[in-house]
Amino acid sequence: MNTEKEKRTILANDGVQSFLTALLCIVIGLFVGFIVLLIISPQGAWEGIITILKNYFTYPSGPAKMKYFGNTLVKMAPLLLCALSIQFCYKAGLFNIGAAGQYVAGAGASLYGALALGLPWYVDVILAIVAGLVFGGIVGILKAYANVNEVISGIMLNWIGLYTVNMLLTGVKETASPYTVTLASTNESALLPNMGLDKLFTNNKYVTIAIPLAIIVAIVIQIILKKTVFGYELQATGYNKDAAKYSGMKEKKNIILTLMIGGALAGLGASFLYLTGYEQWSVTQSSVPVMGFNGIAATFLGGLDPIGTIFASYFIQHITSGGSYLDKAVYPSQVSDLISAIIIYLCGFVLFFKTVFNKRLNAKKGGEKA
Repeated sequence: MNTEKEKRTILANDGVQSFLTALLCIVIGLFVGFIVLLIISPQGAWEGIITILKNYFTYPSGPAKMKYFGNTLVKMAPLLLCALSIQFCYKAGLFNIGAAGQYVAGAGASLYGALALGLPWYVDVILAIVAGLVFGGIVGILKAYANVNEVISGIMLNWIGLYTVNMLLTGVKETASPYTVTLASTNESALLPNMGLDKLFTNNKYVTIAIPLAIIVAIVIQIILKKTVFGYELQATGYNKDAAKYSGMKEKKNIILTLMIGGALAGLGASFLYLTGYEQWSVTQSSVPVMGFNGIAATFLGGLDPIGTIFASYFIQHITSGGSYLDKAVYPSQVSDLISAIIIYLCGFVLFFKTVFNKRLNAKKGGEKA
């Protein structure tokens, strides 16, 4: 009897419920992805879904696995920062869909500083933070003083940011391609330092301090939200803006500051990718990078908890990278993006899942009392 009571106590814990509902979202997402693979080609569907899950484990040798594990971590770092950007704003009752544009602004500022101005990496990182902060601040000011919905202004700024960055970086692109020139050939001082981390991943030069720094930022955000007056005020503003105002909190200032911090996090995330040299910016791209949108999946899958988001960001990036190992002659690599999209959709039902879960627990408890 006591064992049953202890089980119910554990299952009633909010953190445990968040983990279980996230797991449910993942399982359903993978199942739907498997069904899509079956529809495309039944013969290789099972192998395809296993390939997505295996990612770098598809390589036979240990050194190769470690090298490509490093590549997954390289892309996890900016995804984690974008997820934290969305999460930080969400805690204050704001949906920062503009994180994608703030990410773009950070990419443009860091690459322009590195390639056009020849600045070192730490200055380029600061430029990325400032650019994201400005974009977030614009959304915050419009929300606080003109009551413009942050989703609308954020989406508009996504496209403004994309085409502005495309024009800005046209002067530093390669002659024969639409991609910006490489950092290694233009300004090595702009590359983020490895600090010996590359040795752990089979001399993968793209593995840099960005990875541990991103995790440290997540821990700092956790402390701010859980242990500080500032974090409490932000969340109080999110729960009820008018109540926060009448209790003496400066709700307009909190809204602007929250979106500025959210923008700074997304901008920082962009510098954590492009200053590794892992990717080059294409000045002809006509769509906003998906990193900012994938952050939505990571933050909700992580249960709106910064620590949980670290693991969720890794999982989202793991299956996204795993999609690139599918047989391209049969399956599109976008299947992994579809799975991520389904997980995002299902995360919207987390509260519903928790409600159903708690009803069943209460029903069992009531039955035992009777």
